[in-house]
Amino acid sequence: MAVAFHGLNTPAGLKKLDEYLITRSYITGYQASKDDITVYSAIPGAPSSDLVNVTRWFKHIDALLRISGVTGEGSGVTIEGFAPVAEAVATPPTGDTKAAAAADDEDDDDVDLFGEETEEEKKAAEERAASVKASSKKKESGKSSVLMDVKPWDDETDMKKLEEAVRGVEMEGLFWGASKLVAVGYGIKKLQIMLTIVDDLVSVDTLIEERLTVEPINEYVQSCDIVAFNKI
Repeated sequence: MAVAFHGLNTPAGLKKLDEYLITRSYITGYQASKDDITVYSAIPGAPSSDLVNVTRWFKHIDALLRISGVTGEGSGVTIEGFAPVAEAVATPPTGDTKAAAAADDEDDDDVDLFGEETEEEKKAAEERAASVKASSKKKESGKSSVLMDVKPWDDETDMKKLEEAVRGVEMEGLFWGASKLVAVGYGIKKLQIMLTIVDDLVSVDTLIEERLTVEPINEYVQSCDIVAFNKI
């Protein structure tokens, strides 16, 4: 059944999306798909930082588009007043795509559509085609899915602030996912959280030792353990 959203260009619509993403890493299913790209494209810009779940999801999809693209089909999503994204999302965009498109539009204004193509025009077209082909073959970096336990000092630790502190850690190639609190005993709970990393950019050991267990986060975090580590 298709998921439906409306008003994603309004604060109220984004708040609804933020609530929807509290327990989800993606719009539908367990991997990024065209449903995520449709919703991503309907949002006019980077969401406000107070929308924690939307911001986390938006950065994740934005990074996937820059690194490897999104090929999942999804289950279907409808957005009021916005057409679904079709095939153009299968490969990651290059940094100069929009600029190149704008330049091409300006060049088209001066082209004689009924005249013969000159040698210079042929050469330029061949160079553009080669550039697009090369960018589409960009090697995808390896990624891993990690399940981590984050343990507090005691039962008096504010677990909401602990999670906010953990999710506040930002690194290129690091994407936080779904989380839940798990009872340990004696009234103590631990945070169990999913994360996806780009292997070439993020070391889990470095993340734990240099970011998650140092000041100021160590006010809440006592230790971190890797529960599962899987290559994607």
